[in-house]
Amino acid sequence: METTGPTLLGFDVIMIGTILVAIAVLAVVLAIYAAVTVKDPMAKRVAALNARRNELKTGMVTQTAKKRKSLVSKDEKVDKVRDTLKSLKVLQKEQVDEVVQKLAQAGIRNKDLAVYVIFARMILPIVLGGSAFLLIYVANYFPDWGGMKRLMAFAAAVGAGYKGPEMFIKNKINKRTDAIRKGLPDALDLLVICAEAGLTVDAAFNRVAKELGRAYPELGDEFALTAIELSFLNERKQAFDNLAYRVDLDAVKGVVTTMVQTERYGTPLASALRVLSAEFRNERMMRAEEKAARLPAIMTIPLIMFILPVLFIVILGPAACSISDTLGDGGVNG
Repeated sequence: METTGPTLLGFDVIMIGTILVAIAVLAVVLAIYAAVTVKDPMAKRVAALNARRNELKTGMVTQTAKKRKSLVSKDEKVDKVRDTLKSLKVLQKEQVDEVVQKLAQAGIRNKDLAVYVIFARMILPIVLGGSAFLLIYVANYFPDWGGMKRLMAFAAAVGAGYKGPEMFIKNKINKRTDAIRKGLPDALDLLVICAEAGLTVDAAFNRVAKELGRAYPELGDEFALTAIELSFLNERKQAFDNLAYRVDLDAVKGVVTTMVQTERYGTPLASALRVLSAEFRNERMMRAEEKAARLPAIMTIPLIMFILPVLFIVILGPAACSISDTLGDGGVNG
C-alpha cells in the first residue's frame, strides 16, 4: 500500500502519530477510571482486624480445648489437601510454620493458605513441566530449537513452577516491608506525642493506627492489630512479639525490644522512642542519598540505548533529509 503522507525512515508519520495519540487517550481514560473508582484501603483491613478481635475474645471466653475446637469452623477442602500432603509424606510442621510466617509478613493471616502454598509448590512443577514437555518434545511446537535450548526451556518451566509461589509471596513481603519502613519514623513521632500526652501504650498504638491508616495502610493495620492484642492477650510481651513476627524488618524488631524493656523495667518510653525515631530518619536519609549516588551509574545504559539514539535522530535527521534531497535533485539534473 502506497503512503500519501510524509514519511520518516520509511514509516508513515501520520499513522504513527495517530497510534500514539490513541494510546495516550487510552492511558488518560484508564487513569481517570482508576482515580474515580479508588477504594478505601482501610475497609478490608478493618474487617480483618475485627475478625482478629473476635478471635481473641473467643480465645479468652472459651476455657477448654474441646470447646475451642468446636468453635473453629473446618474447611473440608483444606482438610483434604492436608490429608493428601500427609499421605505423601511432604507436610512437615517446620515447613508449615515457615510458610505461615511468610504469609503473615505478606499481610495474609489465613493460616489455612499455607497448606495450599505447599500443595502448589508440589503440583505446579509437575503441571508446568508436563505442559512444557508436551509442547517441546511431543508436539514439537518449536522445531527450530536445538537440544540444549529445549532442555533449558523445560528446566525453566519446572523451576518456575517450584519457585513461583515463593517468589510471589516474597514480592508481596518486600512491598509491604518497604511501605512499613517509610511510615515507621512518623509513627514513632506520633507514639512519642501520645506517650507524653499520658495515653497508655495500647491507646497510643490505636491512635497512631487511626492517624496513619490512610497514609500508610500497612503500618496502620499492624499497629491496630497490636493495639487489639495488647487489650486482650494475657501477656503484653506476646503482643509485641507478634508484631515482630508479622513484620520482616529490623527496625520494627528494635521498636519491639524497646517497648518490652520499657514495660519490664519502667524506663521512660517517650525518650527511648524519640531516639529510635531520629535513628530511623537518619537511616532513611542515608538510603535516599545512596540511591541518588547510584543514579548516574544506573542511568548510563538507558541513556546510551534510548536517549542518545533519539537525540541523534532529532539532530541529524533534518540534515540527512536535506542532504538526501540535494543529492536526489543533483542526480535528476545531471
